[in-house]
Amino acid sequence: MNDVLTIYVDADACPVKDEVYVVATRYGVPVALVANTSMYVPGGFGVEMVVVDEGPDAADDWIAERAGEGDVVVTADIPLAARCLATGAAVIGTNGRPFTEDSIGGALASRDLNSQLREAGIQSGGPRPLSAKDRSRFLSKLDEAVSRSLREH
Repeated sequence: MNDVLTIYVDADACPVKDEVYVVATRYGVPVALVANTSMYVPGGFGVEMVVVDEGPDAADDWIAERAGEGDVVVTADIPLAARCLATGAAVIGTNGRPFTEDSIGGALASRDLNSQLREAGIQSGGPRPLSAKDRSRFLSKLDEAVSRSLREH
């Protein structure tokens, strides 16, 4: 666990990085943007770009090894969300829906079912594009999570 709240972002396919920067700046908390390749990071937002080794779960492993109680993790990756919840971190999906101890089991089961359907050749449309409502919900939920963590820790 860190002494300072950190927002960890599973950044490779994260569509809400700008919203993370807004909340991080508002509260003055650091952000670790974690990805397999370097990407543009605007200056002045307290964002550290962390480039991890290539590999399917390298970014997930890096985040899961560091995120702990009081931290906030932003990811659409359900197994990573489960790992981070187990360490006491708050986890928000990129669509603005928080992952919780109550919801993670169902999310993992749905993910496994969808994986089996894809392996059986049943095509799925994939995730729908993020709407303005999703972005607004994400911004609100991230703000709530950071505010709550700062109060409690």
